[in-house]
Amino acid sequence: MTAVSRSRCLYRRLHSDVKRRLSACSQTQCGSPNSTANLFRDADSVVSAIRRGDVEAVHDLGPSSLSLLKENKDGWVPLHHAAYHGQTECLKALLRVHPGSIDKRTLQEQTALLLSVSCEHLSCVRCLLESGADPDICRNNKETPLYKACELENVDMVRLLLSHGATVNQRCAQGWTALHEAVSRNNMEICEILIGAGATINPPNTYSVTPLIVAAQRGLMRPLSYLIEKGADVNMQTCDGATALHVASKNGHKEVVALLLTKNADANKPSNSGLLPLHVAAQYGHHEIVSQLVSVTSRAVLRHSWITPLHLAAEHDRHTVAAVLLRTGADVNATLAHTHSARYSDRRATALFFAVANCSTKTTEVLLKAGASLSLDPVSPLLKATHQGCVSTVASLLERGADVNARLPSHATTFPAIIALCKDNLPLLKCVLNHGCDALSCFTCPYGGSAHPPSGVVSNGHDWMLSLSCNEPSEKATQFCEWISTPAMCKWAGPVINLLLEHVGPVQLCSRLTALLDSREEWHLIKRKSSSPRSLVHLCRLTIRTQMARDKLRSIPSLPLPNRLIRYLSVAD
Repeated sequence: MTAVSRSRCLYRRLHSDVKRRLSACSQTQCGSPNSTANLFRDADSVVSAIRRGDVEAVHDLGPSSLSLLKENKDGWVPLHHAAYHGQTECLKALLRVHPGSIDKRTLQEQTALLLSVSCEHLSCVRCLLESGADPDICRNNKETPLYKACELENVDMVRLLLSHGATVNQRCAQGWTALHEAVSRNNMEICEILIGAGATINPPNTYSVTPLIVAAQRGLMRPLSYLIEKGADVNMQTCDGATALHVASKNGHKEVVALLLTKNADANKPSNSGLLPLHVAAQYGHHEIVSQLVSVTSRAVLRHSWITPLHLAAEHDRHTVAAVLLRTGADVNATLAHTHSARYSDRRATALFFAVANCSTKTTEVLLKAGASLSLDPVSPLLKATHQGCVSTVASLLERGADVNARLPSHATTFPAIIALCKDNLPLLKCVLNHGCDALSCFTCPYGGSAHPPSGVVSNGHDWMLSLSCNEPSEKATQFCEWISTPAMCKWAGPVINLLLEHVGPVQLCSRLTALLDSREEWHLIKRKSSSPRSLVHLCRLTIRTQMARDKLRSIPSLPLPNRLIRYLSVAD
């Protein structure tokens, strides 16, 4: 016999011996080679019997049956199934056999008691508690049976758990107590039971939110009144510094705000961000709450705030709130604290600029009617409105006297910046030109018909001027011909120049503009306008408009003149 054959024979004998020994061990421990399979089948039979409520089948297994402690894939034993299905008699039978399993947990750390509470099987809950179940064992999210009973608003179960020693102030994973949950459910009966059992009135959760703040946040008047009556602190703050008055103001609960104010809630306590309840109400557009808070908010405290409620109303287009604030004495021209204004590239300062920047058309109108200044911001609100493309806001600002020829702090130009900001918006450009914008400066080029040096304007054309920042301007002022010939704007050169020519007399196009327009379809019309004598009608209109003050230009439609003459002065040919 070869060495390989001898090795194989030895391996077969060893394998047979190990198999025989394992079989003997299995028979000794379990009674038969198939006992493991039988055990699983027995466990399944027990669960089926429990679901049917077959107490006799459970009795027949006897105390020695391992199937009564066999766990399924979720860690459930028959006791858990009995609790879950509300089979009280089966529960009693199982507890008589294995009383030590009463607090056994599933893989989710649920006890039979918690399962019974979750399924609202009151008789099972009573049975387990009377058999010694621990009422404070929580599942993996830290929810206790008492917390779950409050969530389900089961008053009888709450009473039963408390009568068997459930801890009333135990917290879940988020730090909520049973009282938080009862308040959030607006269940006064459970609130009274919990407080009667010793529940803490001001327990903060993970974010320092108390039951009182929960009630204020949800507009729950009865729990709020009850908690205050029991001594809840109306001025406790969350981790971000908000009080019950802040959260009620944010959510528009005017009745809650009124109650809190009568109970000495402090309207002058700022949050961590420095905002008072009045700021919050203004930001979220609750004008009735703003009216309630204005009279109890200190003007001195407001003056030391980094932003005014009017700024927040303007930013979020809360025109009704803005009107209330202005009627009650808010300064329409109050400016943002310098340190916070510096956070914006445009250094915005006034509520008007905030309204314009956020296209808050209605609020812009309210502020303008109240006398908002157009000259307090480093960047003109008119330029910002033009940048945003808000035609109605641009018209409103121009009618109120905005300087149509205002310059951008960060971009020196030889022509009005507003023309560049109109970009490809011809109706907007026509609007500003009709309000006296200096169109002639667009054709004043120092190089004339001579060769131009290379342009200093970056290739992305119309974007170079749109940041509206307050950085130092470049040393060299940009010419109109440089801007209009950039790749981003050159396709609009014909329509833009043609419109500009309607607002000037005879002009000479520089060599750069001539080269730009030479191959365009508008060139024939533009060349005729720029090189031929202009009509007497056109020149007379320009002369009259030049002699009129800018405020008169705005009021042309309302002048006591014949309609035909008004049309003549208002619209270019």
